[in-house]
Amino acid sequence: MAFQKGPIEGVVITSFRKFVDERGWLAEIFRHDELPAWFRPEMSYVSVTNPGVLRGPHEHVDQADLFCWVGPGDFKLTLWDNRPDSPTYRNRMEVAMGANNPGSAIIPKGVVHCYRCISAEPGFVINCPDRLFMGQGKAEPIDEIRHEDDPENPFVKDERARRVHA
Repeated sequence: MAFQKGPIEGVVITSFRKFVDERGWLAEIFRHDELPAWFRPEMSYVSVTNPGVLRGPHEHVDQADLFCWVGPGDFKLTLWDNRPDSPTYRNRMEVAMGANNPGSAIIPKGVVHCYRCISAEPGFVINCPDRLFMGQGKAEPIDEIRHEDDPENPFVKDERARRVHA
């Protein structure tokens, strides 16, 4: 399966606007009046990723994500449109986010995604998905198709090939 470089329908990349004063800075992560009508966060969590570590690639059947990178740390986000009915089916895109480019990415269901910490220090990631993890009371199956568990999947092969040729 071949992917081509290009934008992906429904993916929204936003650079954060920093409000800086003598105390430091503040940036809005999201506002309902600036989100697409189809996306409303249901929960949030924060994670720390160590240098060089790749999280993913995986996709969701029913969940969309709003990942936020503000630092410390920098990341390379890679996305593959795996939705056969999408006008950007089989497009791949990459963006650097984090301390040097704070911002967010809304990732629709069916878009395969992964991110790697590319800085020398660990990086923080905030996610505000539109579904509860494992549903109400954590009583449902996890909504993930975990491509990282299959060494023959095209996303891991694509990521490895680009690392070798980079």
